[in-house]
Amino acid sequence: MAAGADALMSVLPYLRTGSGPVMVLVHGYLGGAAQWENEIKAFSKGFDVIAPNLPGFGDAGHLEGCETINGMALSVLELLDHLEVTEFTLMGHSMGGMIAQEMAALRPDTVQKLVLYGTGPLGLMPDRFEPITVSRERLQSDGVAKTISRIGATWFKAGKAAPGYPVLTKIGAQANAQAAMAALEAMANWDGRDALGGLSMPTLVIWGDSDKSYRWPQVESLWTSIPEVHLSVVPGTAHAVHLEKPALFHSIVNDFLQV
Repeated sequence: MAAGADALMSVLPYLRTGSGPVMVLVHGYLGGAAQWENEIKAFSKGFDVIAPNLPGFGDAGHLEGCETINGMALSVLELLDHLEVTEFTLMGHSMGGMIAQEMAALRPDTVQKLVLYGTGPLGLMPDRFEPITVSRERLQSDGVAKTISRIGATWFKAGKAAPGYPVLTKIGAQANAQAAMAALEAMANWDGRDALGGLSMPTLVIWGDSDKSYRWPQVESLWTSIPEVHLSVVPGTAHAVHLEKPALFHSIVNDFLQV
């Protein structure tokens, strides 16, 4: 798996491997490109897979974080422009799903297929496990490492006992405090509902039925508002389906990509 870099500080570090049509994977809050390791291996059999680190997160922890979802979307699009990518399949997880919606709305002709995973169209996330204001206060008092340790446990049905928990907490701790705080503000101020009807590309929505971050009304909004949409609800999982049931997750995505 090759790691990409660039002399320009504004171009994001990324992981890339495989050949064929391009597939872009966008991680979520306190995530990083490394969380997609299994997906990169699985999907690179048929795709040229690119997984960027968002500004301030993962291997981009040295960069200043964006204050808006639009800014994050533009940073990923800038990377793709730099790599001369003109068409791609796009998957975004959690906050990355918001970014993916923004990217698809900004450049609908370049996104061939869209996968919105564990996400919704409203950044405030009604009925989230805790209000964003509480997450903001706890982040300020506890710091990034303690925050990902606490929040990350809610992303798995098995909590801290889940096999994938140590991986995500290690990646999450790489984020810088400014980016972590800015991203919370970015989510709180983002509303993508008006753009859903314009997302004309084939779209797959994936949701774990025990997700404590994005509840069913958010997912239902995606399902009922996007014109050409497929829905997959994965039982016995929470917010990190790709780590809880990876084989099933890959099967669901591959089935959609082959249609």
